[in-house]
Amino acid sequence: MNEPDWVQHAIWWQVYPLGFVGAEKSATPEPAAGQRLLDLVPWLDYALELGASGLALGPIFASETHGYDTTDYFRIDPRLGSEQDFDTLVAEAHGRGLRILLDGVFNHTGRSFAPFQNVLARGPGADTASWFSLEWPDDATPGVEPAYRDFEGHHHLVALNHDEPAVADFVVEVMDHWLRRGADGWRLDAAYAVPASFWARVTGRVRSSHPNAYFVGEYIHGDYAAEVWSGGLDSATQYELWKAVWSSLNDANFFELAAAFERHNVLLGSYAPLTFIGNHDVTRIASKLNDAALVPHAVVVLMTVGGTPSIYYGDEQGYRGVKEDRAGGDDDVRPLFPSSPDQLSALGSPVFAVHQELIGLRRRNPWLHRATTDVFQLSNEVLGYRIAVDADALVVALNLSHEAQQMSAAGATAVVAGHATVDVGANAVVLPPRGWAVLG
Repeated sequence: MNEPDWVQHAIWWQVYPLGFVGAEKSATPEPAAGQRLLDLVPWLDYALELGASGLALGPIFASETHGYDTTDYFRIDPRLGSEQDFDTLVAEAHGRGLRILLDGVFNHTGRSFAPFQNVLARGPGADTASWFSLEWPDDATPGVEPAYRDFEGHHHLVALNHDEPAVADFVVEVMDHWLRRGADGWRLDAAYAVPASFWARVTGRVRSSHPNAYFVGEYIHGDYAAEVWSGGLDSATQYELWKAVWSSLNDANFFELAAAFERHNVLLGSYAPLTFIGNHDVTRIASKLNDAALVPHAVVVLMTVGGTPSIYYGDEQGYRGVKEDRAGGDDDVRPLFPSSPDQLSALGSPVFAVHQELIGLRRRNPWLHRATTDVFQLSNEVLGYRIAVDADALVVALNLSHEAQQMSAAGATAVVAGHATVDVGANAVVLPPRGWAVLG
């Protein structure tokens, strides 16, 4: 395990900066506003108030549109500001004890990426031709465009050739540059599309200079543990658990969540997954659930199971948003935020309070980072599980029914979060309708 010690206490507040600050949808030589990255500074104290210990940033490097089509990995997107603005944000965050996680898109680039433009200009003889998987027409000359491998059919996203040593050298240089500038780790976008051997070569070299850096890969399917181990990573995104949370709540089928816990326990034997109930790529949890009144139940699971939790900006305020499979279909889940926290609607206060309560519980029990889950009571609408590491343990009780439910307290004696009545003598707990509680 390479995971830095500080990650045990990490709770990320994830922000998609281009949307958060209302940047233009496409690159422009004259952005309407400058230094937008500094618009995040007034929100750092809000992140602390929420209970987060780190800021997980979406793409901030120069790109053509949404940030995942990077054109210059050593330049802050002009729509966001400058390198000096990044330095200021890092200093302000670190001064508050907040870590910074960057989003690295190293599977593919935008077409305006200089090494690819070099290929288009110089043809097969370009010194960066080996950086990409290209198919040239017969007798190709400079100025003739080759066919190239792209990312999942998106022709404007040019896939890198990860067998090329120069590409590994380049990624190491990029990671090292921003870690030296103050970043604390990297989220590796579309890590599942990159050979694990590539990540292993890169992370091994970067760790030699930055042993406390954190590397989490985006994986949506496959053998997560094997990919993390083979790639020399610290973690992977836990999409299986995300799906089980909202699906089990929608279907009143806690058997699905219980099965996901078993898989999650196995993963915890190898690493601590990055857990979430929302991110920049999925419909918000308040919209994903058929009944938004069950959002607290989802937050309970996120904050009590093992892993490294991440809260997507706005979810803690009950924001709604639906991702659609079309051009611009991500906009609804990547919204503009107010200029300061005092401009937030009071309608989000109850959801924020639930997040605070449960994040506070998490912060007081950092052992939950690697805790495993044991389900002791299970029906379609009632779930009881014990989360533990050695002698440390908590009991979680969830009720989806519209009636009060009595269940075992599993030896717990007091409510530490939520609402319930505990009968210690009977080793029982009574949950209110649609209620939840964490017991100690």
